Amino acid sequence: MFRKQLIITLIFICTALGLYSQEHFRRGLDQYTFIPKGQWITGVNVSFSQGEYKDFQFFIVENINGNNYSFKVSPMLMYCFKDNMAAGGRLSYQRSLIKVDAANVILDSETSYDIDNLYSLSHNFYGMACFRNYFSFGRNKRFGMFAEAQLEFGGGESKLCNGSGDDLTGTFQRNYSVNVGLAPGMIMFLNNYSAVEVNVGVLGFNYTHTKATTDRIYVANSNSKSANFKINLLSISFGVVFYL
Repeated sequence: MFRKQLIITLIFICTALGLYSQEHFRRGLDQYTFIPKGQWITGVNVSFSQGEYKDFQFFIVENINGNNYSFKVSPMLMYCFKDNMAAGGRLSYQRSLIKVDAANVILDSETSYDIDNLYSLSHNFYGMACFRNYFSFGRNKRFGMFAEAQLEFGGGESKLCNGSGDDLTGTFQRNYSVNVGLAPGMIMFLNNYSAVEVNVGVLGFNYTHTKATTDRIYVANSNSKSANFKINLLSISFGVVFYL
C-alpha cells in the first residue's frame, strides 16, 4: 500500500515539474510586426565599373593594354501579403565588355604566348521570383533581418573575337540558366519610407546550358551544374528600397 502511494506521489511530482518547466522555460522568441501587411516594396540596384590598363601585369600575364567595363541594373517590386511576409519579383540586365589590345602570357623563360586584338562582349537578362520573411530585433523598428528565397531564370548572348585580318577567329555563345537560392540580409530604415539593405547568397543550386558556334562552322554544347552551401562573398549586394 505504501509502495503504491509512493509511486503515485512520484508521478504527481514529475507531472508538476514538467508543467512547471513548460511554463517557465520558454525561449522567449516574441515576433513583432516589422513590415505590416499591405505595404508595397520597390527599389533598384545599380552597379557600374570601368577600368583601363597600360602595361599592367597579372600573375603570368604581362604588358596588358586594354580596357573593360561592367554594368548591371536590377529593379524590384514586392507586396507584403501578411505581416513580415512579402512576395514579388526582380528583373536584371547585365552587360560587360573586355578588350585587350596586346598582352604576353609568360609561362617560363622559354615559353611565352602573345595575345592581341582580344574582344569579348556579353549581355544577359534575368527574371526572378522572390519570397521574403522579415525578422525584427526585439521591438526595434529601424533595424531588422530577412531571409529571401529566390527562383531565377535567365539567358543571354556573348561573342569572343581574337586576331585580325586573315587570322581573325570568333565564337558566338548563347546560354540559358536556372538558379534556386537563399539570400539572408539586413535592413536599416532611414525614415518611414526608405531603407538601405545588404544581402549575401548562402545556399543555392545553378544549372546552365551553353551553345557555342566557332567561325560559323564548329558547334559545341555544354551543361554545367553547381551547388553552393557556404557564404559567397562575391554575391554581396547593396541597395536602396522604398516601402510605400
